[in-house]
Amino acid sequence: MSKDLIILTTIGVYMAIMLAIGIMNSRNSKSISSFTVGGRNAGAWVSAFSYGTAYFSAVMFIGYAGATGWNYGLWGVLVGIGNAVFGALFAWLVLARRTRTITRRLNIKSMPQFFERRFKSQGMKRFAVAVIFVFLLPYSASVYKGLTSVCSVLLGIDERLSMIAIAVAAALIVVLGGYVAALKADFVQGFVMVVGVIALIAAVVRSEQVGGLTVGLGAMAQKTSELGLGATHFTALTATVIMTSFGTWGLPQMIHKYYAIRDDQEVKRGTVISTVFSLIIAGGGYFIGSLSRLFFNELPAQGRDYLVPRMLESAGVPNILLGLVLVLLISASVSTLTALTITASSTLTMDFIQARLFPNLSPEKSALITKGICGVFIALSYVVANSQTPILDMMSYSWGIISGSFLAPYMLSLYWKGLNRAGAWTGMVGGFLAAAPPVVCKLFFPNAEIPGLDKVANLGPHFACAAMALSIILTVTVSAVFSAARLPGSDTNPEFYTEDAALEETAGA
Repeated sequence: MSKDLIILTTIGVYMAIMLAIGIMNSRNSKSISSFTVGGRNAGAWVSAFSYGTAYFSAVMFIGYAGATGWNYGLWGVLVGIGNAVFGALFAWLVLARRTRTITRRLNIKSMPQFFERRFKSQGMKRFAVAVIFVFLLPYSASVYKGLTSVCSVLLGIDERLSMIAIAVAAALIVVLGGYVAALKADFVQGFVMVVGVIALIAAVVRSEQVGGLTVGLGAMAQKTSELGLGATHFTALTATVIMTSFGTWGLPQMIHKYYAIRDDQEVKRGTVISTVFSLIIAGGGYFIGSLSRLFFNELPAQGRDYLVPRMLESAGVPNILLGLVLVLLISASVSTLTALTITASSTLTMDFIQARLFPNLSPEKSALITKGICGVFIALSYVVANSQTPILDMMSYSWGIISGSFLAPYMLSLYWKGLNRAGAWTGMVGGFLAAAPPVVCKLFFPNAEIPGLDKVANLGPHFACAAMALSIILTVTVSAVFSAARLPGSDTNPEFYTEDAALEETAGA
């Protein structure tokens, strides 16, 4: 069989499985509740794999792994390790159980609803809806771009056709089956990703360019030392680690994975599974990217987004493995895209269209409208993906603004009863504004730069980290000042925690 036939057959089998999952779970998406959180009965394996597959897409494998490996050599592996430790292990330990308990008790289905119930603010809810829907679009678009670069290199497929293919796969899962179908699809895709990454590492390490693990690491260590990395480079690397790890703590599509976990025992098991999964996927992906300078002396003509695809092309990977790699990347991309699409579309439907415009809308009609908005969101993502913005930039813009806006008020709300509306609003708006300059400069002032660093449009991770830190500082400081002075907006919401305290006392007894 020819290379193209083997690869396309492998992809065809994958697409058929996704279609079957969507059809078999179509009954589970009749209402808006079942479409968004299923039956809140997800086990550890399903929840952890769903979290991991939403976390890592072709954006990581192609955009981040390639660019990070090229810029920092073997040091780039630190990003993958940071993702596993801070983005998975610590995130689950700090956020999962409290999020599951509160959202289940108060029947919360989205992050805007969480803010509304905690701070008793319709305005905050609507602000969250707008930020989520608008700024998940560039993240979704970056998923398209990550996959199309691989398809265009390995299969010679037009990039737009590749984008359409991934959009169709995501639509089959989301529109037909909703959240339950996405969970089951993520479980299957998670195993595909694990097998694919392990096989890919073996193939790349055994390639002629690398020459085996020991030889390859020695050669790459020499290449890394020749880069002459200094303080500026390690600052940028640290910013990437922080943004891609702690940034997940404020992303609604990631937090949403905690809502449907069955019980606290499943949370504990999910913490371990998610961490191991992330270490394999992120650690393996960034390790592959860190070897890029053994394959090239100069960047490919198309830029950093084509480093990994060109590596695979020149590594002599067997055809059947290339098919598996493409399914790996499609799986990672479709799972992330479905998470983004469900989060953005259901939020717009529940928290604006139904809450603001049509309060008497039936659950069935709400689910139908959500499915329509899912299609619109996927189409808009396709449009944004056809811009000339690199993958890393689009993702950093999205993560920076969303996490900068939501991480502090959400995370602190889980534990701090003294947090008030004034502090939450200040942290939310302050984080948003602090993360905005790269986006603004990309659109209107592309040549603006910070001396000694880079163009502002290229500093998305730096501004994202600053936004998250500033948001925490503002949220805590303003809450304390307003409470001490008893100013308007200083009221807290002790009822939000009352039953949780009773449950904890019962569990302790």
